[in-house]
Amino acid sequence: MNMNTKIEAVSKQDHNHQMKFGGRCIASCRKLLAQIEKARAQVVAEFRDRVDGHQHLLDLAVNEAEALAWQTGFPQLFFPILATEKARAVTGWHLRQQSLRQRARQLLAAA
Repeated sequence: MNMNTKIEAVSKQDHNHQMKFGGRCIASCRKLLAQIEKARAQVVAEFRDRVDGHQHLLDLAVNEAEALAWQTGFPQLFFPILATEKARAVTGWHLRQQSLRQRARQLLAAA
């Protein structure tokens, strides 16, 4: 085997290795994205009914949680916790708003 043939063989092996590595990277990224999406769906499903008509606020909160999670080295670990925390905050806000509206109606009815 001459030198050019050896170089070509090594080059092909290197290329095959890079392709396999690239495929594994893509598969890993897809798995990570699927984990994030699954957690997103679970959090939204859990809190959707608690924010009557304010779904957009829940979506914004979950988007913010995802953005924060991606800033860490382990978004798949942090995202579910952050999303739940932010969804609870939206739910709390929604309940306070309902309470304030109810009180305002009571005050207006009494006047």
